[in-house]
Amino acid sequence: MTCANCARHVTKAIQSVTGVRSAAVSLENKNAVVQWNDSQNISAVVLAVRKAGYVAEEGSASGHAHVHKDWRFSLKLGIWVTGLLMIGEWIFGLQMARWFQWISFVLATVVQFYAGAPFYRGTWRQLKNGSSNMDTLVALGSTTAFGYSAWALLSGTGGHLYFMEAAAIITLISLGHAIEARVSERAGSALKALLNLAPQTALVISSRAGVSSGINYLEIPVADLRLDDEVLLRPGDHVPVDGIVIEGESTIDESMLTGESAPVEKKPGDGRAGELFGGTLNVNGRLIMRVTATGEKTALARVIAAVQRAQTSHADIQRLGDRVSGVFVPIVILIAIAAGLWWGLAPKSANAVHAALAHVLWHGHVPTGIAAGFIIAAAVLIIVCPCAMGLATPVAIMAGANAAARQGILIRDGVALEKAGKISALVFDKTGTLTLGTPQVAAVCELQRSRFATQGLAAAMARDSSHPISRAIAKISGEKIDLENWHEVRGAGIEANVPRTVGKIRLGSLRWLRENGIDASQSEQFILEWSAHGASIVGLAVEKNLLALIAVLDVLKPDAAKVIKQLRGQGLKIYLITGDNSQTAASIAGQVGIAPGNVQAEVRPEQKAVFVKKLQMAGERVAFVGDGINDAPALTQADLGIAVSYASDIAREAADMILLKSEIAGVPEALDLAQATLKTIKQNLFWAFFYNALGVPLASLGFISPIFCAAAMGASDLIVIGNALRLLNRQKSSLSSVRPEGAGGRP
Repeated sequence: MTCANCARHVTKAIQSVTGVRSAAVSLENKNAVVQWNDSQNISAVVLAVRKAGYVAEEGSASGHAHVHKDWRFSLKLGIWVTGLLMIGEWIFGLQMARWFQWISFVLATVVQFYAGAPFYRGTWRQLKNGSSNMDTLVALGSTTAFGYSAWALLSGTGGHLYFMEAAAIITLISLGHAIEARVSERAGSALKALLNLAPQTALVISSRAGVSSGINYLEIPVADLRLDDEVLLRPGDHVPVDGIVIEGESTIDESMLTGESAPVEKKPGDGRAGELFGGTLNVNGRLIMRVTATGEKTALARVIAAVQRAQTSHADIQRLGDRVSGVFVPIVILIAIAAGLWWGLAPKSANAVHAALAHVLWHGHVPTGIAAGFIIAAAVLIIVCPCAMGLATPVAIMAGANAAARQGILIRDGVALEKAGKISALVFDKTGTLTLGTPQVAAVCELQRSRFATQGLAAAMARDSSHPISRAIAKISGEKIDLENWHEVRGAGIEANVPRTVGKIRLGSLRWLRENGIDASQSEQFILEWSAHGASIVGLAVEKNLLALIAVLDVLKPDAAKVIKQLRGQGLKIYLITGDNSQTAASIAGQVGIAPGNVQAEVRPEQKAVFVKKLQMAGERVAFVGDGINDAPALTQADLGIAVSYASDIAREAADMILLKSEIAGVPEALDLAQATLKTIKQNLFWAFFYNALGVPLASLGFISPIFCAAAMGASDLIVIGNALRLLNRQKSSLSSVRPEGAGGRP
């Protein structure tokens, strides 16, 4: 590989192989690290790389070091030779001395066929596959200058020779690629940091250590950890895999995963209080954890996979650059041949055009005679940079995906970034999105007596459900009641039977209960009172008889109102959609500042997707923000699906973006970053096209020399990459502007 575009093509080729989960290709080190889903098939990867016009082989670390060292030696050789030739010609004026010309020939030959060997090899491999790339242009351009000079020297034709220019072309382009490789490494910095988070070993407690060991823990490789192993975490240790706290209390730094700087308190218990994620840092306490996930099933592995997928994905806008790059090299070669023939066979005409334009531009140093044709052709070949067009989109996507990962935002692919930059309307789910998603039972209104305690029956019905409201109800009683035919109706409630008891028991929304013929009008006062506070009202019924109403109150996220205000300030239309009753929905909407006309209440899960489609048919580009299984249809239907922190697995699979932080401040951050990335892509494409559209005519007309062309070609790549890297230096959309004073990191 000779440039970042080569590395991109190799990555794409490797990832096309069945069984490959991800590939990290290093241009500077000339290697690729491949991760597999199941069985390894290295021969298939090697074959795929060869079909793409490159060469690969399974190698050791020492082999990689040898290649890396050899590449550095070639670059140093080129710099020394080019420097000596420049000193001889530009300082001592030895370019016409015969002895110096022979020395130049020998030195330039070494650079041409040793330092330039990668370009020749790349050209040959591409030609064998019926394609061409940047290597083709570099090889042809430098060979043109070197070949003419060697012919002129050996034939005794005389005149100025261009050995220094030929060596400079190889050297400057190699130097440009070296700098490019170093600079582009920054675009993948977040991914590299993630890859280095997980420790290599873990301290397993007791049972794995063995009684005879004399200690109560054993240090083993993380790869050997199994489910339910108990692991000791000391202060300063990184969590090796996902697990739950079973002993001790501490705070955990989750900033690399979530972008949230405030440490999170951890202790034994249910939910977030007891969850640990691989790669996070134990700050100040001693913990014992039980392993719940290993390998690619951990949160860190899923984050890494998501970032890699985004980095190597294609956006629709990239197709333009790819199509042009695909036909660019052959067209440029034809232009170079035409320009060379024009200057070589009709020099008077070419010089006349050059002189006419020189009054507007500048006077170029055009050689005379047949040399002009060779040197002009070489300049045209070298000035062109299809790499810049090929890199314009992917390097911006890579930088954008890494910048997002640093802020706790996972982006599925480049298409998601592109779509996020065009959103006009946002639809928010309520529970767990605008609210904390940890509701508590605020009041219970018992209407009828039954053979079971009302609260005990409600808790038993809710115990096996993962819905936030169900989890809250399950905590109000510990009474054990056997149930049969238990069934959860998505977005509505739960129904079951008690053994040896007549009648179906239902626990769920008032809308669902009404649909099943259950009248709740006798408790209108309770419903109105608690709905006005923003509580969700759940009914418990046996057959057609309403036994009780339960008010479950969920607190708004601290920054919800200011985030909605910020999004409205960006010109976006904001909607709220919920399965809750209309009074509760109106209360929540009023607290966060969503217009009453933009609220949809008592909506079934499948109707959420219908509402999104309705907005789309009205011409809106819709983003849906949700967190539950109920939201999956709407997340899929939306132009952009955004799943908030700790969303269900189904919601995550359906989403284009995942916010790892609990605060919805990540929504404007994500949209702002997406718009910046899309703007960067357009800037890069404009620069790449403008550079080539301007450079080719100027080189064809003799206004720029091959040496300048080589420097300009390298600079064009660096400009494109550097512009994309500005995304990594973007500051978050300030949370101080959306978070109330005194608000902490996590609720």
